[in-house]
Amino acid sequence: MDSGKIRLNRFLAESGVCSRREADRLIEAGKVIVGDHVAKVGECVSEGDRVEYDGRVLKGMTKTVVLAFYKPRGVTTSEKDDHADRLISDYIDYPVRVTYAGRLDRDSEGLILLTNDGSLIDHMMRGANRHEKEYVVTVNGELTEEICDRLRNGIFLPELNVKTRPCKVVIKDKHTMSVTLTQGLNRQIRRMCDQVGLKVKRLKRVRVMNITLGNLKSGEYRELTDQEIRGLRQAK
Repeated sequence: MDSGKIRLNRFLAESGVCSRREADRLIEAGKVIVGDHVAKVGECVSEGDRVEYDGRVLKGMTKTVVLAFYKPRGVTTSEKDDHADRLISDYIDYPVRVTYAGRLDRDSEGLILLTNDGSLIDHMMRGANRHEKEYVVTVNGELTEEICDRLRNGIFLPELNVKTRPCKVVIKDKHTMSVTLTQGLNRQIRRMCDQVGLKVKRLKRVRVMNITLGNLKSGEYRELTDQEIRGLRQAK
């Protein structure tokens, strides 16, 4: 690769458009223009090249922004959904376009991170990295060490045909526990609880990697500090 050139999918990611993987899909679909031609997968661009997507010219990487958002219960983790009552985009009023890294189902609440850095999203979402996410879970039945040991050791989920990874479970009171996962299967904690005869009454995510929910109130968000962002990048 020539000095000063980078792959187009990286340029799109660093412009905050999407992840690198999604960038390749957009390029393959003919939705990205470089100069006067439709871009091709694997193409490289230089600093002075004109890159256009969705009717706007991209300016390349700007300062990385990461927001910590307390998603309220009942809000759908999506930027556009005609069937949803409330979306994340209804709450985020920020001058830079940001995209969420990781979802929370509609009935759950708590911490979601949003950023304009597609490469950082790739890093946070890569399952092989086994990044921790911590939840406080309230259930309808009484928690015992026997039940929690089953959760800790991994639960087979027949709907997904997979056994969950071992996880950390700490009983907080007879109906509430802290669960720390290193994977993100669809509705994972709810499915795990179903398999041990419990129903989730409330599920709140309180930590993603090195970032905690802190004092944020439902519907609020804040900018991460440079030090916090460095911590996200350095996490293995």
